Amino acid sequence: MTPLHPKPKLVATDVDGTLIDDADKVSVRTKSAVNALVADGATFVLATGRPPRWINPVVSELGYAPLAVCGNGAVIYDSANDRVLSSHTLDVETLGWLAELAEHALPGCGLATERVGASAHDAATPQFVSSPNYEHAWLNPDDTVVSHAEVIDSPAIKMLIRLSSARSSAMRAALAPLIGDRAEITYSTENGLIELAVPGVTKASGLAEVARRVGVEDASIVAFGDMPNDVPMLTMAGHGVAMGNAHPEARAAADEVTGSNIDNGVAMVLERWWS
Repeated sequence: MTPLHPKPKLVATDVDGTLIDDADKVSVRTKSAVNALVADGATFVLATGRPPRWINPVVSELGYAPLAVCGNGAVIYDSANDRVLSSHTLDVETLGWLAELAEHALPGCGLATERVGASAHDAATPQFVSSPNYEHAWLNPDDTVVSHAEVIDSPAIKMLIRLSSARSSAMRAALAPLIGDRAEITYSTENGLIELAVPGVTKASGLAEVARRVGVEDASIVAFGDMPNDVPMLTMAGHGVAMGNAHPEARAAADEVTGSNIDNGVAMVLERWWS
């Protein structure tokens, strides 16, 4: 039996593979637990690799619009007011260096960059641009295909490197020693996709920024996740919870392992305090 952690003042959860099930739905049980914690005055935060424009479907499922740590920590987004509160971007020079490095170390890879404007659907900012040889890792992408040069000609909250024939962990292993401390490198799927961000920008740094805004200490945070990009957040939180379906790195970083995302794993833990 896992000892009962003191009632958290802030609950942060990853989205894909964690809060939502495999049909992209928030279960009735999980929604009820989230509603109960919000009604009790605790802060609920989404912490995801998703960009702001992919938060609205989650808000619709929850029936509640929380603050969101997006882009693996690069963006703090106020979903209730559709406003980007802060962002951290890789500059053009760094993007060019990373692109050259990636294409040398991972021949045949495709590149894309994620940008952000003032709101989730800022028409003035093409938000996801990809090179012609970039193969998407998800269905129904909402990107703009541009030339290789245009992918890296504007600051971006993250660079995505795609090589469908490889495993993401192997791609990280190949690039990390070459990149050093010039970029943060992580992944949220093993399907040949890694993501690069500003050094020091992780879900933990983004969550820490939100915690400062609402006046909550790290020890009063409970965080949920399932993949390597969740590891920093699971480590910094007072209580880190890995899902039953979690990657071994997330399990190793967590204080406990709950049920899977299809078995109400988030609700199982939240119901200790809110039911």
